[in-house]
Amino acid sequence: MENNTKTAFIDFTSNDYLGLSTHPKIIHNAQYYTETFGVGGKSSRLLQNAQSIYLSLENKIALDKGTEAALLFNSGFQTNITVLAAVLDKKTLKEKPLVFFDRANHASLYQGCYLAGANIIRYRHLDMDHLRSLLESYAHRDVPKFIVTETVFGMDGDIADLNQLTTLAKRHKAFLYVDEAHATGLFGKKGYGLSCDYQDDIHLSMGSCSKALGVSGGYVACSTLLKEYLVNKCSGFIYSTALSPMIIGAIEAGWDLLPTFTNERSHIFEIANYLRGQLKVLKLEIGNSISQIVPIILGKEEKVVSIQKFLKEKGIYVSAIRPPTVSPKTARLRISINKDHSFEDIDTFIEELKACL
Repeated sequence: MENNTKTAFIDFTSNDYLGLSTHPKIIHNAQYYTETFGVGGKSSRLLQNAQSIYLSLENKIALDKGTEAALLFNSGFQTNITVLAAVLDKKTLKEKPLVFFDRANHASLYQGCYLAGANIIRYRHLDMDHLRSLLESYAHRDVPKFIVTETVFGMDGDIADLNQLTTLAKRHKAFLYVDEAHATGLFGKKGYGLSCDYQDDIHLSMGSCSKALGVSGGYVACSTLLKEYLVNKCSGFIYSTALSPMIIGAIEAGWDLLPTFTNERSHIFEIANYLRGQLKVLKLEIGNSISQIVPIILGKEEKVVSIQKFLKEKGIYVSAIRPPTVSPKTARLRISINKDHSFEDIDTFIEELKACL
């Protein structure tokens, strides 16, 4: 790995894609906010007067995402599960909504729909023809309709077709909810996510601060009206102590740094492309990965765990992903590329992988 200090291992498990968790400016801003405002969030935001640091960051996120407003949460999982439960609330909507849902979506998106008691209609992963067919088959149903998807899929590394999704959402008057957890920092204008190019057509975009931003927390970017609704309806916001000022300072510094990482983003994608090329030579299944996330789909869980253990003994850390996180018979090694990985790291990994296949 291309670090100032040589490490004894190669880590392909981290989602800290840009290395921001140890960036000096983030650490400095976290320390400054701690010294100025204290460590604890102290209470729910609805109960405290000191809102300025939260509102300032939310306004900054909204501006860069191209939306009217944004709202911060304590984690990405909490964001999805409680925001979806709020927007899908059948009492508010007057009837149970239909949710058209990519089969490969994250567990937090599933849990949000389950918590709301919504009718989930799953479409085949990234299959826009299947989604179109399902929407048309329910066109006669005069009920609220929602489309829920990730943009960059965390276990597959492929990317949703936002052109078709926004077109279908408009045609069928569906609310479009996108999860940008793995897109934030790496894709879109200045690294602020793929939804930035569709701010007029996406009703809500969610993002995580625990991956490329290197901190913790989550956010949604949406209309002012929807933010006001969530502030008064979303249990994850209402009943949680506010994020620590230390975390707010760290997120703010990281958010400001994202546009400066153009070269690092290019390097990450170059390394990921090189890895995909080497895996294709070995005739290994990598799905439709085109991002920093590269799955090696082996199918058998025992084989995935065995290879993970072998690689760990060689000083190479990879994630072993098994059902129910992914579909049955699609157990895989998940490779996550970050800015410090080198071509040498990939060559070392490939040589060790070949030895245990």
